[in-house]
Amino acid sequence: MSDWLSGTLSGPKRTIFCLKRDHASPLQILLMLYSALMLAFMVVAFVYASVGFGGGSSYLAILAMAALPFPEIRITALLCNIVVVMGNSILFAQRKQLNWRKCVPLILCSVPMAFLGAMVPMRETMFFGLLGVVLVLASVVLWFQPNKQRPNAPPEVARHPIRDSLLGASIGWLSGLVGIGGGIFLSPILHFLRWDDGKKIAAMASLFILANSFMGLVGQLMFHKAVLNWPLIIGLALAVATGGQLGLRVSLTQYSEAVVRKWTAAVVLFAGLEVLWKHIFVAVLGFRL
Repeated sequence: MSDWLSGTLSGPKRTIFCLKRDHASPLQILLMLYSALMLAFMVVAFVYASVGFGGGSSYLAILAMAALPFPEIRITALLCNIVVVMGNSILFAQRKQLNWRKCVPLILCSVPMAFLGAMVPMRETMFFGLLGVVLVLASVVLWFQPNKQRPNAPPEVARHPIRDSLLGASIGWLSGLVGIGGGIFLSPILHFLRWDDGKKIAAMASLFILANSFMGLVGQLMFHKAVLNWPLIIGLALAVATGGQLGLRVSLTQYSEAVVRKWTAAVVLFAGLEVLWKHIFVAVLGFRL
């Protein structure tokens, strides 16, 4: 943690949360950094939970811009993802929104692939390049995420286990590789395929994120060494638990879900472009404005 804190104080370009030594003690700076991260994570969890997601892509973006140590980023994001979607999945199961016969092919094939994806060793430059691309893609699918099932397009009745298995496996592998749950990619595809009605797709996405995040986390802990900052992780977990539960309950009331989602998509897009610029175009290719 001391290395990360000293890094945040090394200059104004190191992180978005830079503060000057002259104005505050190291302990005060640390508390302000923790508070800023917790607030940002709470807002992300609120927005994403309200549309059935965990927020992993945005957690990665925030942690990358905050200049946390590279090995910690994916593990922290996956833990926070699990906290958010666990509550969602339990609620959906209680309300019988999970169609288990259709869910099984997606889950059974995605889980081992998420574990295998998490095993893949990646250099820091490769990870941030892939993260930037995933964030840009996530912003696009989040922007165009349907609000509801089209009234003139009834949900699909027939099951397609082979198609669903291939879809689950491919998104699961990408999820484990990057350190997200994959629901932000799965949900728009299921809407496009008219896989089921909107509520059941949201339920499926939550369960998919939970399963992939758990196996991705197991893979990260088994095959990648990281010194974890548990005080920060616990604080972020509490923040996303609060934000996620509030978002899930507010989503049951009337509010402009589309506006909030598109603002979030714009933020994720900015974060993805910032990661690509900083870690690929500047650090690798030597571009300068």
